[in-house]
Amino acid sequence: MGPFISDTFQLLLRHIRTTLRIPIWILVTLVQPVIWLALYGQLFRRIVDLPGFQVASYIDFLTPGVVIMTAFFGSAWSGMGLLSDLNEGVMSRLLATPVSRGAIIAARVLHAALTVVVQSSLILALGFVLGASFANGLVGSLAVVLVAALLGSGFSAISNGLALLTRREETLISVVNFFGLPLTFLSSAFIASVLMPGWIRSVARFNPVNWAVEAAREAVLGSDWTMVLGRASLLALFAVVCGVFATRAFVAYQRSL
Repeated sequence: MGPFISDTFQLLLRHIRTTLRIPIWILVTLVQPVIWLALYGQLFRRIVDLPGFQVASYIDFLTPGVVIMTAFFGSAWSGMGLLSDLNEGVMSRLLATPVSRGAIIAARVLHAALTVVVQSSLILALGFVLGASFANGLVGSLAVVLVAALLGSGFSAISNGLALLTRREETLISVVNFFGLPLTFLSSAFIASVLMPGWIRSVARFNPVNWAVEAAREAVLGSDWTMVLGRASLLALFAVVCGVFATRAFVAYQRSL
């Protein structure tokens, strides 16, 4: 475990340095959620007047949803960095060293989770500035960040696994675009579940994005911590399964060389 932890940490530092060298990427990933929160918060603010909404302010309802949506979309593109390493020969040089093979995937997943933590914290702070009221205070906010990080870890692993199997940017872009918005709208990120059509509610029960949205919203606005823990457990299991998928994809990639 010693070499694995050390190698994971060093590779994580590499990914962080790479991110910091692309200021435009940092700007976009931070500003885009701000636009979503401000725009959607104003555009749909009267929707809380519909029967079924149990909150008086749409910004209270929306903020956890934007946190999860940002975590999902940001992590789903994680495989693009791996494709860049494959195309530029970085992966081949890594495999020629004694670096732990598991650390190569683990570092990328941790980098995605760390990015989600930073983004989630900023979105929650912005929501507070825009008037959101979080009944459970700091404890609820920390739970939201944890839930978002678990979701981000899972989808980052899926993205990296697909990148290793397909090895083409066009394929990964197509898959992310195909599933991205449907998974978001098949959740209660923007509207209360009681107002959804029955078939959407049924599908949402098996949607990890919806698990995260429900857990995040309950963590800041509700009191059912059993539900929060249950959804978080499902997300942790989801992250583990996705990690196994990414690991097997990496093994398949090595065998193909």
